[in-house]
Amino acid sequence: MELRHLRYFVATVDCGTVSAAADHLHVTQPGLSRQLRQLETELGVDLFDRRSGRLTPSRTGRALLPMARDLLERAEALRTAATFHAHGRLDRVTIAAPTVTLTDVVAPFIATLAVGEPTASVFEADARDPVAALHAGADLAIGTVRPPAPYRAVVLAVLPVWAYLPPDHEWAGRSRVPLAEVLATSVIVLPPSVTSRQALETAVAATGASYADRLEVANGTVAQALAASGRGVAVVSDDPRFGLARVAVDDGDHPLGVRLIAVWDRRHPAAATIETLAARMGESVRERYGVTN
Repeated sequence: MELRHLRYFVATVDCGTVSAAADHLHVTQPGLSRQLRQLETELGVDLFDRRSGRLTPSRTGRALLPMARDLLERAEALRTAATFHAHGRLDRVTIAAPTVTLTDVVAPFIATLAVGEPTASVFEADARDPVAALHAGADLAIGTVRPPAPYRAVVLAVLPVWAYLPPDHEWAGRSRVPLAEVLATSVIVLPPSVTSRQALETAVAATGASYADRLEVANGTVAQALAASGRGVAVVSDDPRFGLARVAVDDGDHPLGVRLIAVWDRRHPAAATIETLAARMGESVRERYGVTN
């Protein structure tokens, strides 16, 4: 049994279809199907139910899936540890974070890494569960939730959640605007999985208030574009675009913000190096935005 067969099995389950998995893995669909059949032959079980031309995990497949994931994670950990011990340093580091954080926080930090320092790769991950991102292959994950032991964490910064509006808007020039005033207008928000939306909804629930008018869009750039065209006030944590003005949203006690936390596994063979990178990322984001942690 080869690790790549397990990787194909897990990818097919995660992607939902053989065609999607083949695209993700950069292999042909017939080739992937043959590899899955070979794995089933070697294990002596059917990992998928094949009905109406679709593959769905069988009862056995669902039972074996966690063990397959664990084997792949352990193999990756072994590879990383071997590389670290062979060279005495971490050659590559994989960072996981929500899309906005990758764009506005992680990418600017990567630009500061010198030749000879770890080469960074990234992937998008939900901020609610950075530990899941570590299990998916990240060395360092950025989220908003502190992890349990044996994982370690450091607060990078608290980034403001802004109300973006045209420069001729009546709020332009103010440093803060009360949440109640924001909710009384047309509010452009992001999906519930986005950290700025989570911070906003927490504040809305705490005050018992409600929206007068709410428009949900896919990402912060589109939200700001709509605000620029006069469709409402965009409440996001993204960097500014389209020449918009921005004001902090005040929930009554303090401005809304997103607390970014860097998380890693203290058992990682290069844990000390990763901790140093996390600390440097915190310095980078605080300097970039002029905020504290």
